[in-house]
Amino acid sequence: MSDTIYDIIFRVAEVLELPVVILTLLALATTLVEVGAFIAELVKRRGRTFAQLSKAGASARRAVDEKRYDEARALLQTAAWSTPVGKAFTVLVDAVAQPGADTRIAKELADFDFGRQARLSRTRLLVRLGPALGLMGTLIPLAPALDGLARGDVDALTENLRLAFSITVLGILIGVIALALSLFRERRYGQDFSDLEYVAAILTDDGSAAASIAAPAPASSTAPASATAPLPSLVPPAPPTPAGPTPAPAPKDPGGTS
Repeated sequence: MSDTIYDIIFRVAEVLELPVVILTLLALATTLVEVGAFIAELVKRRGRTFAQLSKAGASARRAVDEKRYDEARALLQTAAWSTPVGKAFTVLVDAVAQPGADTRIAKELADFDFGRQARLSRTRLLVRLGPALGLMGTLIPLAPALDGLARGDVDALTENLRLAFSITVLGILIGVIALALSLFRERRYGQDFSDLEYVAAILTDDGSAAASIAAPAPASSTAPASATAPLPSLVPPAPPTPAGPTPAPAPKDPGGTS
């Protein structure tokens, strides 16, 4: 009975060998595609500056105040560093143009965060899937390799060991690349979410923030205190005059004194 169970386990492991190899190759191809997409994202973000974002947000706010919503959407697209951010900017303008803007904007920000987590989940899955496939691809061919060693079949031993070690290397490579992509993308997507919150605050404030961004504060014409303050005098001040009338001198005695 136990021999039958062990034989079933061995057969299942042998059947899994080809699917594991195919899944490893698919995971490697997916990782390379994600690397290409990440490079494209970096190229689009090269011109990102906070000054440009602030200027676009202030201009869009003025356009919204004047009911020129199409122009506001176009202005915000100049500061969109990725397709999801551009779509979110469009939805923000649409939300401001309707009643209940705060609620709609909060829902859009939540949806953007959900989409961000969904995009990150692909590489996060590869972080765990790559090493798991590498481990399975290592252990499965070991049984045929040991069987070939017992039979003295060096060719079977060599072929199975080469397959095992190759799958191990590919699995670790997939995990390392996916981990690096996840870390970099998490930081980039966090910056995108911060940009959306900033633009949403500009579009929904009372207008003072947009005005302060658009018009820089004028330079003060008041001279510094150190330039206009009088220099200290080197001459000592005169002694104070005593208060009250000056007493008259005493009269002299004409007869003199004996």
